[in-house]
Amino acid sequence: MKPSFLISAPTSGSGKTTIARGLMALLTQKGYRVQPFKCGPDYIDTKFHAAVCGRPSINLDTYMATPEHVQQLFAHYGADADYRIVEGMMGLYDGYDRDKGSSAEIARVLDIPVILVVDAKSAAYSMAPLLSGFIHFREDVHIRGVIFNKVGSARHFAMLQQVCDDLHVECLGYLPKRVALEQSSRYLGLDFSEKPETKELIELLEQNVKWERLATF
Repeated sequence: MKPSFLISAPTSGSGKTTIARGLMALLTQKGYRVQPFKCGPDYIDTKFHAAVCGRPSINLDTYMATPEHVQQLFAHYGADADYRIVEGMMGLYDGYDRDKGSSAEIARVLDIPVILVVDAKSAAYSMAPLLSGFIHFREDVHIRGVIFNKVGSARHFAMLQQVCDDLHVECLGYLPKRVALEQSSRYLGLDFSEKPETKELIELLEQNVKWERLATF
């Protein structure tokens, strides 16, 4: 089974888009064929995915398509890929009717694990009850790992690692707080042209995230 996972977050604005596209860029740079997908009908993020991965990004939407069709799209477009990466939308369980049409539903339909991106800029061990709620909310949504965003220091990250250890969920690493990365966000999505901050993002992910572990997902 080829590595497949969905990158989501507790809320919008947590950094899932930055980390999702950064990981796509990093793995593509390493020579892997990455097939990108996007939850929902979003047509902007898919263009950035295509620019990063060199292949079309495919929308997966259980509001406008049946679960069977979503499964067929995932299998067809990811058939020759080394990695299949799905970027979620909004918060993990945000759908058109409770969690219907949500990223969580896509993860269930495709039977793939979730990597949760968490904005940790204003908390440390308070992340424990938040993560515990997401990990245990539904047994059919499997959160395989956590990546923390906007981490302030090595000490801060050590405290966040302790949270994951106590909850028995894998900490895949972190992205430190960087003004340049925040400025790379545009009102219509991230600017993934070849700019210094994009290269810095890839370098930071390579240094601070266990990206090689993704091969086991």
